[in-house]
Amino acid sequence: MSFGKYIVIPIFIAIQAVTLMILEPHVPLNGTAAGGLGLLTWVSFQAWAMYFLAGCNPKMGAKTLIGYGGGIVASVAIFEIKDLVFAMNIAPESCCLYLAVFLVVVVVISMEKVPGFDFVPAYFLGAGVFFGLMTYLKQPEGADLGKYVWYGTVAVAEMVACAVGLLYGAVTVVCRVWYEGKFGEKTEENAAA
Repeated sequence: MSFGKYIVIPIFIAIQAVTLMILEPHVPLNGTAAGGLGLLTWVSFQAWAMYFLAGCNPKMGAKTLIGYGGGIVASVAIFEIKDLVFAMNIAPESCCLYLAVFLVVVVVISMEKVPGFDFVPAYFLGAGVFFGLMTYLKQPEGADLGKYVWYGTVAVAEMVACAVGLLYGAVTVVCRVWYEGKFGEKTEENAAA
């Protein structure tokens, strides 16, 4: 494909990126629920990239979404197991988090043996995002939502941002495949495919 025809692809993706930045702050549950308008735009961009890393197809997009959710569940499990171990005086406080991480990671890695739940990298990304959000976000001023409601609020915001990013990834692939099929140069190699 000539550069003149190819440049349409990067321009289209750049337009998508701009629309994501414009629209994302207005996605319900994204702004006020989790710390301010536009805060979770980076999660959408990350999920958009994950769509490509996962193989550019809806099945792996769904596994990515499941993995982000599983990562959130794993994060909450780590918080709760750490608190439980500390309350039971099973280990010194400094070791409670390490024990909780060990136990949960064994379960998460074992998910690669469960069809449909086996895209483990998404669990780690989902957990990393959730840990980051829980570490740096504070509940809205004047709100006392309680720990479990706050977990749920942050989780929903993360999952909405993830779904938006995966949708953008799917649109990118569909449009690019259509464009390359319509305007790409025909060669023996791609004509046979």
